[in-house]
Amino acid sequence: MRILLIVAWLFVGLGGLIYHFGPGQDRMEMDRIDRIITNARHHVSEKNWEQAVEQYDTVLASLPAENKTQIHKVTLEKSKAQMMAKKLPEARKALETLLQDVRNNKEADAALVADVQATLANSQYYMTWLMRLEGLPEEQWKPEIEAARQHYTQLVNTAKKSGDKELLERSKEDLESSIRLARMDLSELQGLPLPSQ
Repeated sequence: MRILLIVAWLFVGLGGLIYHFGPGQDRMEMDRIDRIITNARHHVSEKNWEQAVEQYDTVLASLPAENKTQIHKVTLEKSKAQMMAKKLPEARKALETLLQDVRNNKEADAALVADVQATLANSQYYMTWLMRLEGLPEEQWKPEIEAARQHYTQLVNTAKKSGDKELLERSKEDLESSIRLARMDLSELQGLPLPSQ
């Protein structure tokens, strides 16, 4: 009986070792990534945008390539932090790529696709605002605001189909703002404060 008990304990220990050096390592890595994401979100709440971007970069470098949904969500959060960290052009480029990726991903949640599209449209709206303030000619800023307007229009249509009233209201307001920005005289624009994110 004693021998059976000793053998059983040895197997329990062996099972623990196998788990620790096998699936346990994956679990520990995911726990580490979760802590970094939590830390990045804390930086966002404290408005430490640069630190948040660095933390999101660390997460993106650590996530396995097959975890596409998590990569898309973290990339979106990073892009939002970049916009606030005065890295609007980089965020805009990343968002364009991200929108293509989430649209091509059959597993992507419709809410995530809408969030990416709205964030991209917002980045284009802010880029237009800045381009106009810099005095760039219409042929340079017009395509930017037109792209934003098209995204907002698509979001309005998406919200109508899905019945998402909050997205519908927000997208309608954003659409109207993009039309106003395109039509606004430069002297009017210069008298307004920069729009908040």
